[in-house]
Amino acid sequence: MSEIIKEPKIENAAWSFELDPVNNYAYWNNAFSKIECEQIINLAKDKGLIKGTTFNDEKSEGLRDSKIVWLYSCDSLDWAFRRVTDIVLDLNNRFFKFDLFGMLEGFQFTNYTAPGGKYGRHIDSRFNGLIRKLSVSIQLTNPEEYEGGELYLYHDDKGEVMKKEQGTLIIFPSYTLHEVMPVTKGERNSLVSWVTGKPLK
Repeated sequence: MSEIIKEPKIENAAWSFELDPVNNYAYWNNAFSKIECEQIINLAKDKGLIKGTTFNDEKSEGLRDSKIVWLYSCDSLDWAFRRVTDIVLDLNNRFFKFDLFGMLEGFQFTNYTAPGGKYGRHIDSRFNGLIRKLSVSIQLTNPEEYEGGELYLYHDDKGEVMKKEQGTLIIFPSYTLHEVMPVTKGERNSLVSWVTGKPLK
């Protein structure tokens, strides 16, 4: 007759008051309509695009291949800032619960054009700069009009691809490693912004 060995009961002295409320990401379908997306694309291109850079371009050669332009509420975009603010506050309350100030850097319109438009793996938070807590990315281009250009978030080695539907808003903590894969056909346009707040602690 074999002896049954019981596992010793492990006592756990820890008792958490509250579970971690921070999700990996959240999204909002149809943040902008097709017509609104096209309106923003036309406005940005009329304003003029410049080469997108990184915080230290000398050390990140080849990391980024895109064109950008900064857009603000004074660019006849009060309605867009109001819309995004309401969505961000709602999603933050439900999925992150960060203490936030606002979108102090405006919107960055980004154009990725084939062949090869991309933004390699990076995080949006940085030392000795504005305290970015949440990153916002809005898909402006119909995914049927381009190939590649997927937004990946990395919580492991494999990563997770985000929704590509036109008008979709994706939001995630700014310390999350992410990238935009190379566009192989057509062009992908997006609107990004960063929501700032007090230091994380």
